[in-house]
Amino acid sequence: MNFEIYSDESCLEALVNKNEHDYIAIGGIWIPANYRLEMKLKINEVKDKHSIKGEFKWNKVSPAFIDFYKDIIDYFFSTVNIRFRVILIESSKVENYKFNDNDNELSFYKFYYQLLHHWILDFNTYSIYLDHKINRDKGRLSKLQKVLDNSNLTSDISLVQGLPSEQSAGIQLADLLTGIVSAKFNKKTKSQAKLDLISLVESYLDKSISPTPKSDEKFNVFKINLQGGW
Repeated sequence: MNFEIYSDESCLEALVNKNEHDYIAIGGIWIPANYRLEMKLKINEVKDKHSIKGEFKWNKVSPAFIDFYKDIIDYFFSTVNIRFRVILIESSKVENYKFNDNDNELSFYKFYYQLLHHWILDFNTYSIYLDHKINRDKGRLSKLQKVLDNSNLTSDISLVQGLPSEQSAGIQLADLLTGIVSAKFNKKTKSQAKLDLISLVESYLDKSISPTPKSDEKFNVFKINLQGGW
C-alpha cells in the first residue's frame, strides 16, 4: 500500500540553546496516498466555513480563530485515515558534541529518522514530505532517504522531499498537532485559545497528553530515552 507522511517540528532552537525549551518536538501525519485529495478538500471546507485564507499553524492560534482550529481537531479525530506521531526530545540531554561531531543539523535528522523508522511497515511504499528548510549540508534529505531505505529493506522509501508549508495542508496539520504536544510538555503557553485546543485533544484521548505505547496508532507520543538503559 502507498502512504504519505507530512512532518514539521516545534522548538527546534533548543537543539542549540538548551535554555530555550525543555523539549523539542518533531511530528508527522501518516495518510494513505489515495486519501490526500479528500483530506485537502475536507480541510478546505473547514477553512471556507470560517473564511480562513492562507496557511494555518500553531503559532497562528488565537481567540479570533479558535472555532476554526477546534473544527480542524474535530476533523482529525473523526477520520480513521489520518494518524499522528510525535517524538519528544529532552533538550538538556542532547549531547551533540559527543555523538554528532557538534553538528546540530545532523542531530536533527537523526531524530527525524527515529520518528519515521518505527512506523514504516513491511511491504509498503512511502513518500515523505518535510517542511522545507535550508540545510548546510545540501544532501541531508537524500541521506535520510537512503538510511531509511537501508533499514527498511522490505519497504520502499520512494521520496523524501522538502515542501513549503504554505503549499501543504498535511504539513500544516502536522504543525498544529506537533505544536499542541510541544506546548503541553514545555508548559509555557499562556494563551487561553491554545490551552483550549490542548484540552480538546485531551477530551478526545480521554486522558492527559503523555507518552504512549508504540501501538497507539491515532495519536502517538514517543518520548525518546537519550540515557539508554531499560
